[in-house]
Amino acid sequence: MAKSLFVCQSCGSEHRKWSGQCSDCGEWNSITEQVIETSTARTGGKGKVLSTSSITDISREQKARRSTDIEELDRVLGGGLVPGSAILIGGDPGIGKSTLLLQAAAKLAASDKAKQVLYVTGEESVQQVRMRGERIEALDENLMLVSACELESILATIDKTRPGIVIVDSIQTTVSSRLTSAPGTVSQVRDCAAALIQSAKQKGHAMILVGHVTKDGALAGPRVLEHMVDAVIYFEGDRGHAHRILRAVKNRFGPAGEIGVFEMTDRGLLGIVDASRLFLAERSADTPGSVVLACMEGTRPLLVEVQALIAPTVYSTPKRSAVGLDTGRVAMLTAVLERRIGLPLSQHDVYVNIAGGARIAEPAADLAVLLAMVSAYQERAVPHDVVVFGEVGLTGEIRPVGQPEARAREAANLGFTHLLLPKENHQRVQKANIIANMRSSTKSPLQLSAVKHLSDAAQKLLN
Repeated sequence: MAKSLFVCQSCGSEHRKWSGQCSDCGEWNSITEQVIETSTARTGGKGKVLSTSSITDISREQKARRSTDIEELDRVLGGGLVPGSAILIGGDPGIGKSTLLLQAAAKLAASDKAKQVLYVTGEESVQQVRMRGERIEALDENLMLVSACELESILATIDKTRPGIVIVDSIQTTVSSRLTSAPGTVSQVRDCAAALIQSAKQKGHAMILVGHVTKDGALAGPRVLEHMVDAVIYFEGDRGHAHRILRAVKNRFGPAGEIGVFEMTDRGLLGIVDASRLFLAERSADTPGSVVLACMEGTRPLLVEVQALIAPTVYSTPKRSAVGLDTGRVAMLTAVLERRIGLPLSQHDVYVNIAGGARIAEPAADLAVLLAMVSAYQERAVPHDVVVFGEVGLTGEIRPVGQPEARAREAANLGFTHLLLPKENHQRVQKANIIANMRSSTKSPLQLSAVKHLSDAAQKLLN
């Protein structure tokens, strides 16, 4: 017997009847009708008693990871691909997901001739994938291609070929003949992903699923998909810039929050080891409203440029806009400036930008954002050889942040000579014995300036 059910395609919640807005996630026009085939409930049977083992008796032996020979990708994965793992990669259309995976697939196929790599494409023909492989020099006879969308056919192919790694591009195009719903719906995505992940766990091959993203940048389909996989990786980037950022949002086999930086070229994606130099390459020295921030992305220190612009408003309510930062936090920091420093910003629009298209979420960027605002308002440049970091509270106090030694070491490596940091972090950095002559290009040692309040920081840099 069949019945109709209304399911939100954004969050996966079920409803008895159709409505214009989902009551759970608030999305409009996301509820669609799906026909559900019901079967007779199972009765009378008892489950088999499973054997248990003490956690201390279980072997600690681990299967070796498989390196992709792409250093930035291995960094995000935690060292390589774990056999039997399931990885979900999402990103905007055309950002480079298929290109990077084809590069990795060719390298993996060349590194181990005993295990084939199976690349399942549901959006392109095998001829199109071959053409892209020729362009980026990602060809290997051990890399097997198949164009398929039917789940049952994909599973049968996996059973026959027994590959070491399977890449499915994409999970939204995969459909199961057992379901009557359209491709990309919640039921299709959930059930197809579950079957593919189960196959990976049972047969021991690594499974990589490519997922589409919605207009707000989240992975399309049910959120339960992110809980089913072992790692969730997002591809970030601005089409106006050549570099791309690969960020691990979830990783059961490595640190979450780790990033890899790539540069898009005509021969594919190239890993950038020295990412700080890339983000600071086009920085103009002695420009008001520009401050260099030492932030942490996972375990990786990164130097980026924070830019601010203060302009008289033409509206009754001034604008607070941010690119690469949380707009709400920028509005809060603007209020701190007005109240604690006395800057009259109630009649000015405030614009803050992270140059290069990077996105910073940690509160250690507060001090850099505020000093960039003060510099822009006073039209006085912050010295070009200064790096700052620190969290700022509502009372204007500067709070310590994590891993100050790594931030200071990165600043010293890039030749900066002055570091402005919270007072509580000053002693830790001194004990680390970080000196600026780590490279021959550095001319003078790294000087530390500890500050406890926002007014002290503004006075030291701009007076």
